[in-house]
Amino acid sequence: MPALYIHIPFCTGKCPYCDFFSRSPRTNEITAYIEALCLDIDYHLAGFLNGAALKSVFFGGGTPSLLSAAQIDTILSHIYRCAALADDIEISLEGNPCSCNDSTRLRDYRRAGVNRLSLGVQSFNDADLLFLGRRHNAATAMTATELALNNFDNVNIDLMFALPTQNNASVEHSCQLLHQLQPQHLSVYGLSIEANTPFATMLQQKEIAAVDEELFHHQFLHYHKVLTALGYEHYEISNYARPGYRCRHNLTYWQRRPYLGIGAGAHSFIADGWGQRLAAPDSIEQYIEAVTTGGTVRALLETFDHAQAMAEFAYLGLRCCDGIDERQFQHLFGCSFSAHFSHAISRCGHHLHRDNSRWHMDSASWLLYDHLISAFL
Repeated sequence: MPALYIHIPFCTGKCPYCDFFSRSPRTNEITAYIEALCLDIDYHLAGFLNGAALKSVFFGGGTPSLLSAAQIDTILSHIYRCAALADDIEISLEGNPCSCNDSTRLRDYRRAGVNRLSLGVQSFNDADLLFLGRRHNAATAMTATELALNNFDNVNIDLMFALPTQNNASVEHSCQLLHQLQPQHLSVYGLSIEANTPFATMLQQKEIAAVDEELFHHQFLHYHKVLTALGYEHYEISNYARPGYRCRHNLTYWQRRPYLGIGAGAHSFIADGWGQRLAAPDSIEQYIEAVTTGGTVRALLETFDHAQAMAEFAYLGLRCCDGIDERQFQHLFGCSFSAHFSHAISRCGHHLHRDNSRWHMDSASWLLYDHLISAFL
């Protein structure tokens, strides 16, 4: 079943590591933007679904928790009018601890229809948060997490590791807190310095150090060891879940299934032919104008041929512990995974495992993922 992504591009300030499209809102801009989102949904969602039931809605950003529960409810009401919903639909909202540290606000989000909250904690250490340019401290992160767990049955926490300010003791402290908190889902990302971010400039000017690979490897494997011992599934390179709590929306991406992106800068994947990827303009003004004037809202980024579709399917599938199933691959693409990618499989050597009809990588091999997957591309 398909999924829907809603991009909320507003933030109170840009974090130095962030390369997503976002900025501070201008006067009355949020109201105008929500009106455009609702028009876009009204015009395009039903046609995209073509009668299929919607399995997930994800409010990402930016900082979606800058929107009130009433504003989220307005957007969801337009979705409900245009779409049939799966009985177990997952509706996620990303939020920052600063705007999610009030029980009343969280209860209102839940009444509006949100049933999964994703908190951008990043760290429970004040020095790390200062380095990352976050606007909350460790105490606020802890309070927001506890309130989220008290008000939602499905909570994700985002954490980052391999920071220049971070030592192994800091990671161990986070692991101890996770043992206490036990959220249903965790996204644990190693720091990646992306082009055109303040961190990239700071790295070039030698104001910060490059990511230490040895530290990265140690902390990645430490999180894996601790979290799997606590009963979490390490089901994707950076994601852990309690059984039954894998993020259904993100699985749509990793399983190369169709999704519609609504909002400025949002991407979509359409399953026509071997697949097409589209994107809305990463300009709030251009997006609002395109929607309100009936212009082209999403431009074509790429159309996949057979070989490109197989390569992307491999790239996405091998990120996950479920890997690639030979029978599914044969059904989708009309050829054998092991035959088509025999050279790439050989180059991966012992890092790529086959269990019956399933090809997959183990957690240690994921540390070499970018190198290993290049053989498939």
